[in-house]
Amino acid sequence: MPSLLFEQGAPGRGSDFVRDAGAPKQFLEPDALRADLPLPDLTELEVARHFTELSHRNFSVDTNFYPLGSCTMKYNPKLNEAVSGFAGFTDLHPFAPDHGAQGAIRLLWHMERTLSSLFGMDAFSLMPAAGAHGEITAMLMAKKYFKDRGEHERLTCFVPDTAHGTNPASAAMVGYEVVSIPSTARGRTDLATLRAKLDGTAAVCMMTNPNTLGLFEDEIVDMTRAVHDAGGLMYYDGANANAIVGLTRPGDMGFDLMHLNLHKTFSVPHGGGGPGSGPVGASARLSPYLPAPLMARDASGTYFWDEDRPKSIGAVRAFPAHFLAIVRAYAYVIVHGAEGLRSNSRLAVLNANYLRAKVKEFLTVPYADYCRHEFVCSAEELKKETGVRALDLAKGLLDAGVHAPTMYWPHVVPECLMIEPTETESRYTLDAFVETLRALVARAHEDPAAVQQMPLHTPVRRVDEAQVGRLANKGIGLRWSPPSDAQS
Repeated sequence: MPSLLFEQGAPGRGSDFVRDAGAPKQFLEPDALRADLPLPDLTELEVARHFTELSHRNFSVDTNFYPLGSCTMKYNPKLNEAVSGFAGFTDLHPFAPDHGAQGAIRLLWHMERTLSSLFGMDAFSLMPAAGAHGEITAMLMAKKYFKDRGEHERLTCFVPDTAHGTNPASAAMVGYEVVSIPSTARGRTDLATLRAKLDGTAAVCMMTNPNTLGLFEDEIVDMTRAVHDAGGLMYYDGANANAIVGLTRPGDMGFDLMHLNLHKTFSVPHGGGGPGSGPVGASARLSPYLPAPLMARDASGTYFWDEDRPKSIGAVRAFPAHFLAIVRAYAYVIVHGAEGLRSNSRLAVLNANYLRAKVKEFLTVPYADYCRHEFVCSAEELKKETGVRALDLAKGLLDAGVHAPTMYWPHVVPECLMIEPTETESRYTLDAFVETLRALVARAHEDPAAVQQMPLHTPVRRVDEAQVGRLANKGIGLRWSPPSDAQS
């Protein structure tokens, strides 16, 4: 059967049976449908089957294990979806006056106060639309802070070599010169190198803790002290906050600015590109620069949008919050409470260390220390022995119904696989994943060519990577064209 909806139509199979006489005109205006569009002629049943079949090709955390974990697809409780669908939230107009939106502003205010308490910040802005948007918002705040102080020479941003790629990109976009700081053999940021590079041009040091190798930066207080002594600011990338909620706080580590990814830590669905939410937090000396308006509450208990913030960098998007995303996150916080959030962090760390202990039996785990919510392993030795790469293992997992983990990143580990199980996976699922990966490694030693042909049972088989990379950058086609009469 043809897989494309456009290939399945035939004249007379669609809605030609609808009578013109007596049709409700408000639904069938003459200009409502363009007769010149080459739309397929199909029955409703065929259309329903087509899109249902397409949905079965999707990989989702509701159907299979996602070792990408908190980075992209943490499990989203269905209760959060139900709450975000309440009519009082969905029917609220974004331009509603404060007195007509007290419940919504109250929810946002409580969420902001909760995040400030959990992460040791003076205040948060819920305005940024996603993580990278939060990063650049914080960098703009840092720029304005130094401008107000007359320190125009502070144009250097220090970024570890394990940093998320958006870190140097966000810094460069606001005009900072990015300086990379290498990792030590222990997988931590090299404090000696950082100290040696700090000078009067230091503006911001961007850190993720635990870092992208899944290791806690145990010299973080010394790092923040060194940057502060040089006159710079510390920025916390909250991408890995799933390991620390309720256990430790960036503010207590000495960070001045931070962002969170609510989809990573507070279960807002983000796989496939949205909806996102990247709140930005600030210490007391940086909070005046947060985007305006901010939620506020007066002495009478009335909630309102505070526009009177003269040092603010201003709005960074059209509306003050991605509201329904934050409703989902707030529901997650309320259901779990302080102890539940702390338990989730501990379970995320426990699950990652359980997997790490199992996986190191057959793949190289380059760092000896216990990890936090994620860990990295390497297929470098396997590649030397069999020719099978990390990429091949990842594709083999797809055949087993497991989503591939992050590959080839961080770059400091050759043939890297980064594995994040999150707190919601059972021991049964983790054991099944380990045995699947173990079997792939064993197959690589027995028949490497077979592993290099995988996947064999996915909707799309292995593709020509070089060709796809070239076409994705320069030859991508985003339009469907109907076949000519001759072709049809």
